[in-house]
Amino acid sequence: QVQLADSGGGSVQPGGSLRLSCAASGGTFSYYPMAWFRQAPGKEREFVSRINSRGIITFYSDSVRGRVTISRDNAKNMLYLRMDSLKTDDTAVYYCAGQPAGRSFTDNPFQYDYWGHGIQVTVSS
Repeated sequence: QVQLADSGGGSVQPGGSLRLSCAASGGTFSYYPMAWFRQAPGKEREFVSRINSRGIITFYSDSVRGRVTISRDNAKNMLYLRMDSLKTDDTAVYYCAGQPAGRSFTDNPFQYDYWGHGIQVTVSS
């Protein structure tokens, strides 16, 4: 059974930075496309970023592009999301997610089977 453990959230002032981490276990991490999603209170779950299994191809939502970097270290079974120039509308619970091998690479959360518990990120003055 694949398990994802996400960490690294917290509170930061606007313009600050955070690094989120996601540790994978119970599967072959290097086979899984991975992604980060977020959900703010009263809003639908929103795609943030995704990365292919080899860590070469990345995608970002329009709202975070230029401020966020997704990366992975397959040797350590780790996924990362580095966030800079944070804004108040970045406030949300962030989730790492993984796709089973063989599925199309997508930003649709329903195509991801493996999920972290969620990390609270709060950006406020």
